[in-house]
Order: sequence, then C-alpha cells, then structure tokens
Amino acid sequence: MKILISADMEGATGVTWPADVLPGTPQWERCRHLFTSDVNAAIAGFFDGGADAVLVNEAHWSMRNLLLEDLDERAEMLTGKHKSLSMVEGVQHGDVDGIAFVGYHAAAGAEGVLAHTYLANSLIGVRVGGTRASEGLLNSLVVAEYGVPVVLVTGDDRTCEDAKRYAPLARSVAVKDYVSRYAAVCRPPARTAAAIRAAAEEAVALAARHDPVRGGPFTMELEFDAEHLAGAATAVPGVEQTGERLVSYTMPTMYEAIRCFKAVTTVVSAAVEEQYG
Repeated sequence: MKILISADMEGATGVTWPADVLPGTPQWERCRHLFTSDVNAAIAGFFDGGADAVLVNEAHWSMRNLLLEDLDERAEMLTGKHKSLSMVEGVQHGDVDGIAFVGYHAAAGAEGVLAHTYLANSLIGVRVGGTRASEGLLNSLVVAEYGVPVVLVTGDDRTCEDAKRYAPLARSVAVKDYVSRYAAVCRPPARTAAAIRAAAEEAVALAARHDPVRGGPFTMELEFDAEHLAGAATAVPGVEQTGERLVSYTMPTMYEAIRCFKAVTTVVSAAVEEQYG
C-alpha cells in the first residue's frame, strides 16, 4: 500500500505569519523544522498502520522547504517546481492508494490562518461549480479523477472544517485554532506530532483506490483584487472576463481545469506591480 503526502506549509504547527513561510527569512528557517515534524509524524503513522511506501510531494511556494536530511528515512520526497499536477504530483501513476493533505489551509476570502488559494494575495476568491474552493477542495477533485481518496487532512481548525465538504470520511487534525489571518492558538509540536501520527495510523484503513470520478465539466470563477489582473488572465486561451474583476472558464476534466488555473495564476503573478498590486 502506498500513500502520497501533499505537504503545504501554511497549515503547519506554529505557523501564523508570512515570514514563517517565505523562503529565506529567519522565521522560515525555524518553521521548516516544525513543518518537517508534522510530515514525519504523518509518515510514521502511515507505516504504523501498515503502509508499504510513502511518497512526500513538497507543495509549498518554491517546493523546497522540507528538510530532507531530517525526513523519516522510510519515505521518499519529490521536491522542486514545474510538476504536471503541482500539489498532487505523483497521484497519476496508478500506484497510490490514498493521499494526505498535510499543512493545508483555508480558501482565499475565508476565515483561516494565512488563508489563500494558490496566490498569497491578488486572488481573493475562487469558485468551482459556484462553490468557494480551497486548495484542498480543488486537489480533491483532481485526485478523484485518478480514483484516489483523501484520507488525512491537517491544518488549522478552519481547514479541518473545510475538509468535511470534500473528504467527509478523512481523519483530520487541527494543529492550531484560528484567531485571525495572522494569529492562532497553537499546540506545541510534541502534541501535534502525536495527534497526527495517531490519525495517520487510523487513516490507512481508508486508503483504497476506487473507480475514477468524472464530475466534469468544471466551471471555474476567479475574483481578483484589481481590474487589470482580470484582463491579464484572459491571455490564457479559454479564459473570459465576466466582470470588472472576474474571469471564468470551463474545462471537461479537473485535470485540465487545474492546469488552466496554474496558467492563469502564473500570468496574473507577472502582472502584479510591487507597490500597487
């Protein structure tokens, strides 16, 4: 049995502030250890539960944040950017039985510590089929097309609440409680590691590939904080401006929808000016 861990950082133990997750800052260096601790706890729990293999896909920012030298030696890690399926790369090869979303966070525009959807700012709302979409929801729709269930979600309490929408059977662990976008009541890493390990051990029982779920077509709606960003997004074929700061597009599968989303966020990021956005 093989488990894939999609590891993001904003939902890691102790993380509450932009500098905690921005590569190169002293706080990021400190929080890398907390992030790695959460991931190691999940790895240990999955092996406790009977998994034969665990692959960790680094999914935050530069996708070079986890400390390989401190990673549980039984696991392997996929690190670096420019991956076909980005945050859930590795799910497409037919050998993954379950996926864990470790260190995830709430959606852009929602309550949650460091809440956003792919872009740290500029993108203030994402909807799929009219429903507000977090990265967890979007990625759950992608992995469903490969017949892989989400078995574990960790992050703040709002993230765990969000997971009930897209993975109601998954085990969840809140490592902190939301106070504001940049503040939380945090549990110490010894406590969160124990909780994550126990939940991951239980989650192995949920790891079983199923028939691919074809839920398309998918209509994505994106809202930006400035009009010119909506205009920039229309450079991507198939993306139409539907309002002053709104764009939308429709794709037959979530695989195509998420790849279009990646293209839009890349183009929009290049259109953001340093001072005025």
